[in-house]
Amino acid sequence: MDQARTLNWYALRTKSRHEKLVRDQLGKQGIERLLPTVKRLSQWKDRKKEIEVPLFSGYCFVRFSQQGKEPVQKTTGVVEIVGSGTRPEPIPEQEIDALRRLMTSVLPYDPHPYLHEGMRVEVVRGPLQGAHGILLRKDKRHRLVIGVHLIQQAAAVEIDVNDVVPA
Repeated sequence: MDQARTLNWYALRTKSRHEKLVRDQLGKQGIERLLPTVKRLSQWKDRKKEIEVPLFSGYCFVRFSQQGKEPVQKTTGVVEIVGSGTRPEPIPEQEIDALRRLMTSVLPYDPHPYLHEGMRVEVVRGPLQGAHGILLRKDKRHRLVIGVHLIQQAAAVEIDVNDVVPA
């Protein structure tokens, strides 16, 4: 299969608060997309409501071939396809897979500052088995940070240190 037709995952930088609009428009075009979300309690003067917000503010993920990037770029709300210089840079499949595993698990997760240091680990048992990430400690508890290197965003989830091994 030639390079122009290979499907890869890319990060889209979106206009502020346009992540869900971009996701929905890409879906209507039949383009595979991923928008990790997290539930937040939002409070108004008269009430509280649980709302779903993007895990990584200002980003949506999309899968396309180089030859199919034009409709993605022209989607309302898309600022740019993240990359180096003028070329979009693909996101490794295992990073997208780790985000999908996190989204379908019952474990609570939150956005987390992206780390450049810490040990790379692989989860060997439990609902995140097979996911790779960075291990760190917070308040005497271990957390696994699953990151998307290209956009320097990450999510953290509490994990049993016995469920991970060095990657």
